[in-house]
Amino acid sequence: MNPFSVVDQRSMANILIFIFFSIIVSISPSYGYDPLDPLGNITIKWDFLSDNGDTVDVKVSIYNLQLFRHVEEPGWKLGWAWRGDEVIWAMLGAEATEQGNCTRFRGQNKPHCCEKEPVIIDLMPGTPYNLQTANCCKGGVLTSITQDLTKYGATFQMNYAKSSQYFPGASNFSMPENFTLGIPGYSCGTSFQVPPTKFTKDGHRWQQVLETWNVTCIYSQFLASPAPKCCVSLSSFYNSTIVPCPICSCNCQGLPGANCVNSDKSSVLQLPQAHETETVVRCTHHMCPIRVHWHVKQSYKEYWRVKITITNLNLVKNYSQWNLVVLHPNLRSITRVFSFNYQPLKIYGNLNDTGMFWGLEYYNDLLLAHGDNGNVQTEVLLHKDRGEFTFKEGWTFPRKISFNGDECVMPSPDAYPRLPNTAMATTTTTSIIIFFSMSLPLLSILI
Repeated sequence: MNPFSVVDQRSMANILIFIFFSIIVSISPSYGYDPLDPLGNITIKWDFLSDNGDTVDVKVSIYNLQLFRHVEEPGWKLGWAWRGDEVIWAMLGAEATEQGNCTRFRGQNKPHCCEKEPVIIDLMPGTPYNLQTANCCKGGVLTSITQDLTKYGATFQMNYAKSSQYFPGASNFSMPENFTLGIPGYSCGTSFQVPPTKFTKDGHRWQQVLETWNVTCIYSQFLASPAPKCCVSLSSFYNSTIVPCPICSCNCQGLPGANCVNSDKSSVLQLPQAHETETVVRCTHHMCPIRVHWHVKQSYKEYWRVKITITNLNLVKNYSQWNLVVLHPNLRSITRVFSFNYQPLKIYGNLNDTGMFWGLEYYNDLLLAHGDNGNVQTEVLLHKDRGEFTFKEGWTFPRKISFNGDECVMPSPDAYPRLPNTAMATTTTTSIIIFFSMSLPLLSILI
């Protein structure tokens, strides 16, 4: 046998293994792919409504097409770069943050924005009606499509002057480029043309816009924050051990960006100065702003009960429209959820092992900053699936937990609370007794 052929085969095998792991890494959540929401994205739809000769009327819509990740305050800040010397003359439902240099326009009527790279923000609720358009004015906040289908989109209209430059290969209209959402963690691709949007006013006659272009933006947890934002602790009724969050789950005390205080009674004026993108948390061994505690509370004949507590350790931030996504095989047998909303997420066909929890409106949908009221909790009653349910080997604890779409740090599986030895011994003794009780009749026959 030729030894060089063996070496070549081994080299080829190593290359294939390297390619396999490269593919796995390339589709990991850190690079924008979330296995719990593989098709989730934010879509920007650009509808050309009318061509007025020198100007164009467009309608821009932003849709949050993610199952559980939402856009919280301060909201989206849509940006793009004009390809030529376009200027925005008027807007409804939104406004540009800067007017820019409009000195080339004479007279009192100035454009709304002359910036080469404008940044557009949503108007606040209560804006005068003459400045509104349909589905606008939510302060830039977008819910997920699971939580509220009426608040996952935003729309504004604008009139802008065409560019004086000619762009070869372009369609009837020139689309901007380099779109951004102004939200940490999101990156947007290039625009692409789709079939024109159709609409109706009376439900009988359908009309369509001149052209429609889409831009897709995806989220990466790594781009949003190199460090995690939450951690999980575990406990159970059958073991006195409380498994805490892993040490330095989100940061370590003393490292850059680790802003924390030791006292619960610290005034806001006494908090350490931090950059607006940084957080100030209670000093802990894990340094996470959010801690999720999973407690296996009780066992019945046919059911078992879990208590879930979400604690906000961030001293300066409230979490509105929060949500929690849990991966556990027994979620398909949920019987009742107390004081939280719940919706199963059937991502892969009929596989029902993932669910989403969120607060009840006007009751606990706002998770307050760290303090006496800085937590929300629920209890979940689940049916014991025959042939699968067990308290052994940490089966009753979740496989994965995400808070507001960011995956939380879990304890090591070998640290999970286990059944005490007495319970194991009792189980073994019971099995022996059953074995001998079944063997006695056979022994009597043989004798």
